[in-house]
Amino acid sequence: MMKSLNVSQKEIIEQLKLSCQVPSLLEAIATRKIIFNTVKDAGIKVENEELQQAADALRAANRLIKAEDTWNWLQKYYLSVEDFEQLAEMSLLSVKLAHHLFADKVKPYFYENQLNYLAAVTYEVVLEDEDLAWELFYAVTEGEITFQDVTRQHIQNPELRRAGGYRGIKHRHELKPDIAAAVFIANSPELLKPIAIGKKVHLIWVEEIIQPKLDEQLCLKIMGDLFADWLKQQITQVEIIPHFESDSYSQPVQELLRIAS
Repeated sequence: MMKSLNVSQKEIIEQLKLSCQVPSLLEAIATRKIIFNTVKDAGIKVENEELQQAADALRAANRLIKAEDTWNWLQKYYLSVEDFEQLAEMSLLSVKLAHHLFADKVKPYFYENQLNYLAAVTYEVVLEDEDLAWELFYAVTEGEITFQDVTRQHIQNPELRRAGGYRGIKHRHELKPDIAAAVFIANSPELLKPIAIGKKVHLIWVEEIIQPKLDEQLCLKIMGDLFADWLKQQITQVEIIPHFESDSYSQPVQELLRIAS
């Protein structure tokens, strides 16, 4: 039989302190206040239909298909129905505020930073012998073997070998600078000359360079990135001062809990 263990609010706060989570908690609270205050100043309103859609999206994101799923999820996180509505409202307000602040800045930002949204489809073999890398490079370029032959013979990881060294679709910021510089000037499909980085030598097949397109998905991503940067900037401009009971912390600890700009 499972035993009960009572935990007080004071103990919860104490555990947050001892696990060093107070600063991140304070920042989350400040973020929420900044959003609500800015929304209020901007006169942004939430319609009931929008709130319902946000609640449905929150359920879908957490795979809460049935009412029972939602109820169990609320119990797991000690949330009430009203708390769930606040979560949905907060998500909706964040989206609406991001749109309000940055909808007209997405397109110019995209064109100013278009190179950062280039993507490449690559396959790679990583070797430790530079002479071997050059030997394989010339063998492939002269048609003696294929790059697939190289991957089968020189990739140790079984899953990566079965995938032919496929590294997926990568953007510039996801690649090491030396590799990115070579990849994004390639005339795909092309095998790049061996790239030595430290003790490793990279033999990379560039299958395709994907030109960026400002579709809805990318618009939302850019808007979200701009909004996240804006929030970080707002946080640096405020001083967050937690108010605890006078006997809970000594003065030195109170000073440590001040997040100054």
